[in-house]
Amino acid sequence: MPRPFQVFLHTLLALLSSVLLLLIFPKFDWRFLAPLALTPLLVALAGTRAGWQRFAYGWASGIFFWFFLCTWIQFVLEVHGGMGRWGGWASFFLFSILKGLHLAVFSWFAGPLMARAYAVPAIAALWTGLERTHGTFGFAWLALGNAGITMSVPLRLAPFIGVYGLSFVFAMLAVALACVLLGYSRHRLIPLLLLPFLWLLPAIPEGIPAKDKALIIQPNIDPTTEWTGMVQQKTEEQLALISDALASPLIIWPELPAPFYYYSDPAFHDVATEIVKHHGYFLFGTVAYTSEHQPLNSALLLGPNGMEAGRYDKINLVPFGEFVPPLFSFVNRITQEAGDFVPGHDIKILPAAGHQLGVFICYESAFPDLVRQFTKQGADVLVNLSNDAYFGRSEAREQHLLLVRMRAVENRRFIVRATNDGISAVIDPSGQVIKRLPSYEELAAPIRYGSVQGTTFYARHGDWFAWSCLLAGLVLAGMDLLRRDRHT
Repeated sequence: MPRPFQVFLHTLLALLSSVLLLLIFPKFDWRFLAPLALTPLLVALAGTRAGWQRFAYGWASGIFFWFFLCTWIQFVLEVHGGMGRWGGWASFFLFSILKGLHLAVFSWFAGPLMARAYAVPAIAALWTGLERTHGTFGFAWLALGNAGITMSVPLRLAPFIGVYGLSFVFAMLAVALACVLLGYSRHRLIPLLLLPFLWLLPAIPEGIPAKDKALIIQPNIDPTTEWTGMVQQKTEEQLALISDALASPLIIWPELPAPFYYYSDPAFHDVATEIVKHHGYFLFGTVAYTSEHQPLNSALLLGPNGMEAGRYDKINLVPFGEFVPPLFSFVNRITQEAGDFVPGHDIKILPAAGHQLGVFICYESAFPDLVRQFTKQGADVLVNLSNDAYFGRSEAREQHLLLVRMRAVENRRFIVRATNDGISAVIDPSGQVIKRLPSYEELAAPIRYGSVQGTTFYARHGDWFAWSCLLAGLVLAGMDLLRRDRHT
């Protein structure tokens, strides 16, 4: 075919993969498309000899995907980052360009592998390994495997090798379909014979009893509130009032867009101490400080005696929200702290109401390897404190909940999720939402949760599979590129 038409066709195929990837996640949730989402891009790559062209197709696909998956980032930068409409869009577009590089690198390596007999496992390994590097290089969000949260058989991999196991399966199927469409030998499909062995893995347990009680407070605080002394006092009084509506062995407040600083505000310190008198334990988000008075985003647990029973300081901070990456130093921060938040360093287990709580904060739900460490260190219940109000009324809320659901399956734990204005929920160890509170309402809701003993293989051993995939994928792709160079 004429070269200009070929370039046009391959560009369309690359963008079609972006569209399919978008369709499998909220707001569409067409999850059945996950096993074929990468196929159009792979077909285009197989017919592209020049490395720079493969890189360009992948980069265009990646930019398109991240731009439309995370439009909420533009909203955050414009409304809460103080950048204005055009500043928000410009910064967000730069973000999309940088995030698209992952798919560009994948495409550069994957194209030559399509010609190999081992294309199915090699390209799947390459995809899975590069997917694992998103968090390492600044921003993690939805992995391909998250689309399998309701697919009972692939989901059996999650307690063993995490969400990346599902990504590997979906990528294998996409490569296999591309090979079929291109008329390649059927022998390339032999690795798919491994998939029936998924049925030999233990089924994800369902119906685990939820016998324990807690009280979730959803404050529904507008993140654009101008905090005067009077407004803060009235808000504290109102939250204290609804918190006392029902006695509970554990009361949970979310991460809040409010200056409720337990350590530096005597008035709020007194409010928190008074609340815990009516409950067994009080868990809430606040700002703590290092010895150098640098701010920490923290989850604080008060015991029945009103004293501090434990504290976890957030380790994985939100880019642009809690710190500004050096490349984006011109971007205003969302927070109103005197300086950027600094990360915590230690996984802490908080003992409360007869349980060992592993509390991860907001965006940390996007990091499977972080969350599993709470379980590894003894947490029998996981708690997610979040403030999703910064997302506006976008699909990011459902995307965030999807991440938390997969963390429940990987760790085989109940997760109690308390948010400022939604989506507050209880997720069982099978990843099912067993209670979901209405969003955008101020409320105090009694909930039930349970505990599970023992740890999953994934919780104990982490991302060995994903890192092994990265090594194998890069080695095979590198060998293939060197082989091609010798023959040109």
